Amino acid sequence: MNDLFSSSPAEVNHAPLAAPLAERLRPQTISEVIGQEHLTGEGMPLRIAFESGRLHSMILWGPPGVGKTTLARLMATAFDADFVALSAVLSGVKDIREAIERAQQNRARSVRTILFVDEVHRFNKGQQDAFLPHVESGLVTFIGATTENPSFELNNALLSRAAVYVLKPLDDTALSGLVERALIASQTDCSAETSWQVDDAAKQQLVALADGDGRRLLNLVEQLSSAVRASGQKRVNPSFVGTLLSRAGRRFDKQGDAFYDQISALHKSVRGSNPDGALYWLCRMLDGGADPRYLARRIIRMAAEDIGLADPRALEITLNAAQVYERLGSPEGELALAEAVVYLAVAAKSNAVYNAYNAVRAQIEKDDSRPVPMHLRNAPTKLMKQLGMGDNYRYAHEEPEGYASGETYLPEGLEGLRWYEPTDRGLEAKIREKLAHLRALDGKSRA
Repeated sequence: MNDLFSSSPAEVNHAPLAAPLAERLRPQTISEVIGQEHLTGEGMPLRIAFESGRLHSMILWGPPGVGKTTLARLMATAFDADFVALSAVLSGVKDIREAIERAQQNRARSVRTILFVDEVHRFNKGQQDAFLPHVESGLVTFIGATTENPSFELNNALLSRAAVYVLKPLDDTALSGLVERALIASQTDCSAETSWQVDDAAKQQLVALADGDGRRLLNLVEQLSSAVRASGQKRVNPSFVGTLLSRAGRRFDKQGDAFYDQISALHKSVRGSNPDGALYWLCRMLDGGADPRYLARRIIRMAAEDIGLADPRALEITLNAAQVYERLGSPEGELALAEAVVYLAVAAKSNAVYNAYNAVRAQIEKDDSRPVPMHLRNAPTKLMKQLGMGDNYRYAHEEPEGYASGETYLPEGLEGLRWYEPTDRGLEAKIREKLAHLRALDGKSRA
């Protein structure tokens, strides 16, 4: 049977036309699954599980429309198990209890139970904990599907009892093959008079609109098929597709992994001095619906963390860009953010202040509350002066070069420690020279 993820042409199964295209083309064997060869290919983990007969609990982690539910259903078929499906979005305690009761009835009949939980990350800690004793006892084989990073969203206890398999977005090759099979399936009931053709450019347009999501692609083909039949169109070109199908949003979840992966890519592109990469990820996030104000805050942070005093103008430029966006809004204000991102990418880089700040914070957290040295204390009253506060303080402006050489500014016991070590890039190169000169004066003063 040809299917949602078939890797080679196959005879299309003429399922009832009332069924959605994605259901009609659902794979019937693991060999028909495409796009996940790192899991289903020869010698790969899931293929080994199928062939060895060793069913085990697992978490299937990947974006929508790449075959998570399909793989779980195939396992139930391959192992002759009862497939019990729950949705963490819709199911509650009552549904979980009923699923466990069904599994107990299956055990009495010597039937295995696969408990499939879609969007498992939506269950809270208590709900996730409810599965543990039944997984441990072998009552159910647990298969969870999630679009979110299991490390952050699932309990460690549940993760320790399940293998985690990462599914990938479908690449263009897989989607192109899927388009061909979907078009064949959508025309199986057409006569020669009502058949229609799709230009290669239009097929590639469908692939692009799917953005790695096989289910989305099949839905697009189904929409296209309905429109073609209604209009009597004989040939589908990119113009027809563009008019019919609204642009599908890029794969992006404002609270999910894609969001944090993309902001990470933006930050690392800036840090890596790659303006093209930085601009690309900025535009990808804007295109996906990220709040420009959030991006502005992150860009300001990049200026402080990765450019620092190597180019102090970077912080000023990013602050100005944020203000420009507030004045202009979208889309005009986004250009100011783009300008700031490009500037950060090409600016001299230094994380010396960032490192020094973190080091000092760490020192303070592990240290005692050391008193302020007497000569650095404020002495606004006569009593405080009598107690010696402020004694022997040297006013730097009255010293040669405006510097009190040999003076100490750290608490007792920390004298001589250094945390800020400027780089030899940008303005920090001059700062480095100046500090070296001042430290040389300190050395002479203490000699």
